Amino acid sequence: MKAYDIVLKSREKGRPTAVKYIEKMIEGFIELHGDRRYADDAAVVGGIGRLAGMPVTVIGIEKGADTKDKIGHNFGCAHPEGYRKAVRLMKQAEKFRRPVLCLVDTSGAYCGIGAEERGQSEAIATAIMEMIRLKTPCLTIIIGEGGSGGALGLAAADEVWITETSTYSVISPEGCASILWKDAGKVAEASECLKLTAEDLLSLHAVERVIEEKEFSDGFFEELKERIAAFFESKRGIPADALVEARYGRFRKF
Repeated sequence: MKAYDIVLKSREKGRPTAVKYIEKMIEGFIELHGDRRYADDAAVVGGIGRLAGMPVTVIGIEKGADTKDKIGHNFGCAHPEGYRKAVRLMKQAEKFRRPVLCLVDTSGAYCGIGAEERGQSEAIATAIMEMIRLKTPCLTIIIGEGGSGGALGLAAADEVWITETSTYSVISPEGCASILWKDAGKVAEASECLKLTAEDLLSLHAVERVIEEKEFSDGFFEELKERIAAFFESKRGIPADALVEARYGRFRKF
């Protein structure tokens, strides 16, 4: 499958969104709302629950399932308050020593005037900084599009995993083609140049694991849940300072 085919696959209608992953893997999920500063951003869904019996904090960027749902979740394009809500939940997780699971699926952070006025770039930068120095285990899984800073704001984790037909890149292929060639028709060529596929990212050590999708069956979610639980269990005995140092080292290598 060519890079642009994977881009289209990552955006495919009917693909499970963050809420679906939460429904399938998290028991007793309780959603928590608001950033305690401005508003609640529906593009970021976060809360607490149990994964394989383990208390966890889950934060997902939600695109929405149908048209009405997509509009309600702003098509997965988070505002500053979405990233500030995520940071609030991460700090809460740190206080109660819960691991943090982030599910990323976004074409990018919202770039409207209001978002800029409320400090979009600062909110994303703060989310990255706070996540890197979080004194509890954290894992990010790219489950669709991993677009630009909108994705990176929730991806400064101990490890980043990606499902096999997801993408993760500094810019959308359309944006790249428009900037470099002044021609949106070069989108397929841009997709190849960006090295945004799971296979490319694994070879570049930008992700640690590629997850086989298996048509997103119940078995897929059950197996993924077990892998996540095993990952968090492997981090349980590591001192907090060592966790932070290793996470910081991961990103310094880039």
